[in-house]
Amino acid sequence: MENIYLILVLVLFLLAISDLVVGVSNDAVNFLNSAIGAKAAPFKIIMLVAALGVFVGATFSSGMMEIARKSMFNPEHFYFQEIMIIFLAVMITDVVLLDLFNTFGLPTSTTVSIIFELLGAAVGVSIIKVMNDPAIPMSEYINSAKALAIISGILISVVISFSIGAIVQYITRAIFSFRYQNRIKYLGSLWGGIAITAITYFILVKGANGSSFMTAETKAWINNNSNLIILYSLLGWISILQIFHWVFKLNILKFTVLAGTFALAMAFAGNDLVNFIGVPLAGFEAFRDYISTPGATPTSLLMGLTGRTSKDGDLYFTHRRTHYGGHLVDFQKSPKSGQNIGRFKSPGRRR
Repeated sequence: MENIYLILVLVLFLLAISDLVVGVSNDAVNFLNSAIGAKAAPFKIIMLVAALGVFVGATFSSGMMEIARKSMFNPEHFYFQEIMIIFLAVMITDVVLLDLFNTFGLPTSTTVSIIFELLGAAVGVSIIKVMNDPAIPMSEYINSAKALAIISGILISVVISFSIGAIVQYITRAIFSFRYQNRIKYLGSLWGGIAITAITYFILVKGANGSSFMTAETKAWINNNSNLIILYSLLGWISILQIFHWVFKLNILKFTVLAGTFALAMAFAGNDLVNFIGVPLAGFEAFRDYISTPGATPTSLLMGLTGRTSKDGDLYFTHRRTHYGGHLVDFQKSPKSGQNIGRFKSPGRRR
């Protein structure tokens, strides 16, 4: 039986590779079109900057992993077999959907796709569970509060991005549309410094919380000194851009576009790229949980993918339950030894 689910895990990772191919081809235009359209640099340089942004952004993506693990549904109410069915359905749907949209040249959001695929798959399995056991309502299976919060966040982000984009575009055009050659000498470094400082703020201050390589002390220092970081970044970038403009005739606006391309590629890797690998990784963690639980069967092991991480990097699974010898047993991984600690509960009805 374990071999079947091992094959399913391998299929999830193969689908993740396919999803990366179709997903990146769908989203790459989002962070490349500005630099290419503005001819900010040769095409190879733009691709190199974008590649560096994707590489760096991948290290700031740990927080987004939780969407696949627990954000759209309550995994503690699903058995291992049902979890694997949900994840497999999500990955197959995502590959087919993105490939279909790419074929017809239609834009789509990979974040919206993965969220509603998770929600739809969970609702489908939940309907079957409710039909088999009407005593447990649908609200127990679906994390409706978190789902609504994520959906609301997506809708609000559309409004905010449109409004902020229009305001920034108006200010930029008002400053540089007329007498461009004269104003760029004095206002170019100020404008570029403000823009790149904003990028630095989101990369360091906001992105540090999701970083996988920064220590807790480093993150705390960044958060405690965020104002100084912003101030020194602003002064430093203004000085550097002005000096480079005087000495090397640097086109400040083109450099700012390249910096924005790096930031967009980094944001893509930290946010959207996780959509393609979060589900297979969650499936792999569920499989590890299954094979490490003594006496567990795919139809008796309740999953509790909380995503809480121990000091040595191991993922905790709380509310791991299985029916063993007529009893409901809770398993929790020890943070020191990594072994499973079982606690027998009173006999309970299988849900």
